[in-house]
Amino acid sequence: MSTFEIRYLLFSGYTSMLSIKDIVPAALNNITTQFILLDKGKVATEGQSKTCLALVADESAAVHFQFWGEECDLFKPGDIIRLTNGIFSYNRNHLLLRAGKRGSIEKVGEFTMTYVETPNISEMRWVPDANNSKKYVQEAVISPYSRIFPPML
Repeated sequence: MSTFEIRYLLFSGYTSMLSIKDIVPAALNNITTQFILLDKGKVATEGQSKTCLALVADESAAVHFQFWGEECDLFKPGDIIRLTNGIFSYNRNHLLLRAGKRGSIEKVGEFTMTYVETPNISEMRWVPDANNSKKYVQEAVISPYSRIFPPML
């Protein structure tokens, strides 16, 4: 790749796709990744806002994803979704991936994506890195699979 091509990619807002296994809590507020929606929970309403927790995965890992507002009704299991400028952090004691205020999600396909359900990175205990308090590292696995969306046997 030439220097010109690299500069173009940097200045055009290009961000590389992260595998779910490479996402770390609170390290980035601009996560770009793609995944398949495996399962959705019930819609919860708080005041005028509604949210919906889901299980999503790619070929490297799974994670809990939070839909917000009308997103809860727009996506269904089997949809392949691209997240741009997302965030992976705690919300009400649950570690989850979400678009946040500056991010966006869009359906880019359906049904044809390789995925795994384990490890589920929402089911890991993360702690600040001893060498860099702004970075988090995995300390322990709480559950290899989602405790919210248990695997079907």
